This record gives sequence, C-alpha cells and structure tokens, in this order.
Amino acid sequence: MSRAVFLSVVVPMYNEEEVIETTYRRITQVLEALGETYEIVFVNDGSRDRTAPIVRELGASDKRVKLIDFSRNFGHQIAVTAGMDYASGRVVVLIDADLQDPPELIPDMIARWREGYDVVYGKRIARKGESWFKKATASAFYRILQAMTSVDIPLDTGDFRLMDRKVCDAIRQMRERSRFIRGMVSWAGFRQTALEYVREERFAGETKYPLRKMIRLSLDALTSFSTKPLKFAGILGFMMSAAGFIYLLVVLYQKFFTDTTLQGWTSMVVISLLFHGITLSLLGVFGEYIGRIYEETKGRPLYVVAETLNVEREEEAELRERQLDLRR
Repeated sequence: MSRAVFLSVVVPMYNEEEVIETTYRRITQVLEALGETYEIVFVNDGSRDRTAPIVRELGASDKRVKLIDFSRNFGHQIAVTAGMDYASGRVVVLIDADLQDPPELIPDMIARWREGYDVVYGKRIARKGESWFKKATASAFYRILQAMTSVDIPLDTGDFRLMDRKVCDAIRQMRERSRFIRGMVSWAGFRQTALEYVREERFAGETKYPLRKMIRLSLDALTSFSTKPLKFAGILGFMMSAAGFIYLLVVLYQKFFTDTTLQGWTSMVVISLLFHGITLSLLGVFGEYIGRIYEETKGRPLYVVAETLNVEREEEAELRERQLDLRR
C-alpha cells in the first residue's frame, strides 16, 4: 500500500450517529493544525442506525475520509483490526468514536513518537462518568491479567494509542480470532511509553461495552495471553483428589476402629455437589480453550467488508493478496 500519508487515524464505530459528526470535526481540527498529510479510517461495525450514511456524506466532501463498512457486526477488536489493515500512514492512531479519549492528545503522542518511541499508549489516571462498579471491575481485571500473564500489559490502558508503521505491520500479521489489541501490542515489543490523561464521559449515546461484552473481552484477554487457568485447573483437580482420598481414609477409620455414628446423606450430598461443581467449572475452563482452537482451525476471514469509500482499488487488491498469503 502507498505510504504517502503521514498519519492514519482509525475510528471503529457501532451505532454512533449521535456523535460521529462531532468526532469528525474534532479529529479534523487537530489534524489540520498538525500540517501533515492524513486520513481518517472509519470502520462501521454493522451499525443499525445512520452511522454509515453520515460517514458517506462526510467522505463525499472530504476524500481523506475512508469508510470500511462491515456486512454485519463483528466486534470492536475486529473493527480495530480492519482499520489497521486499511490504514496506510507512517503513523497509526487508534481512537474510539465516543470522544472519551480526546483527539487533542494526538499531537502530544506524535511528539513522543518523534522522541523515538514506537508506541505511545494512553494511560487513564481518572475515568469520568463511570460507576464505581465499572471502575472497580476494570481495575481488578487489569491487575488479575497482569498477574496471570508473562506479557507486561500496562495497567489502566485501553486501545487509545499511537503506533509506528512497523508496529502496525507486526500486529497485522497476527490473525487470531480472539483478539485483545492492547495485549498484542505489548507482546510485539518495541519501545513503548505512556501518556497520562483523564478519560471523559461519553459525548452522546450509550456504552458499547456492557457487562456481558466486558466479560467476553476479559476471557479473550486471559485465554489469549495466559495458560495459567489450565495449570490452575490441574492443581485444583489434584487437590480435589487428595481431599477425597483423605476423606475416604477418615470414613474407613470411623467405620472399623471407632463407634462414631456415621451420619446419613447430608454430608455426602454436600461433598458431591461441591466436587461436581468444581469439576464442571474446570470443564468450562477447558472448553474455553478448546472452543478457541476450534474457531482458529476454521480458517475464516476475520471480517467481511460489504462496501468501502475512498479506498483505491490497488489498496484493496494488495490487501486481499496479503490476507491470502497469511492464510496459506
């Protein structure tokens, strides 16, 4: 792909009609002030509102606006991946459309990049407009993830970051389906630094990461970057077997060497429920890993593009060829 563009800004979108025009204006104001060539790559992740038509209108008057329109909803991390696939800039910035991560920090990120850093990630020092439950669970997740994996994934960070082209190309080679972009960037290495900021409230609309999706993302992160849950399952299984054997010895001792009256079914039912519950939980852990193996073996593309705007045919042809090479 052409490298004539200095900066690519990737913006994944899902039902963002209330905010997308404001997002475009704020990003454009920041990029115009930089005085560098740029493009804004909007990825429509199967929105059901007017998000895509609004971006088409913007792209009709501004050829620096690219639209990648999915055939359906494939998920936020896949949308970010598609944006990186189509981005052609020497520097790539990932930012959500909801304006919680301020575009005005992009010049500061570029300044850090000019100092020699390959990745500049936003580190949240405060999160406005979020419940104590969301803040507590997010904090717990990052610390559990850090304890469970050997990859140094920075605490309290999201996908808001700047990446040098060589980092973006390295991530583009990773085509696993259960994606956790911020972990993949950490795994890739290179010289990285943090840029601290206060995360704002959503400008408009509703959060696209309710509890169900946060749990899904957490599972993707843990299973993608750690095998410790499997090791824990093995240790717990051994402990269960040891406890069962010890209890068997106690029962046999009571029966043959004491006059202790063995109680009825209550204790046996409790123990049975406990052990079976733990066993089923362990099977669930195994199932998560096996399910991910199954998904990877299908070899399906990560996403399907229904339509593009302001994307040159040469770019699309080169992208398709590269994706075919990755699947061989």
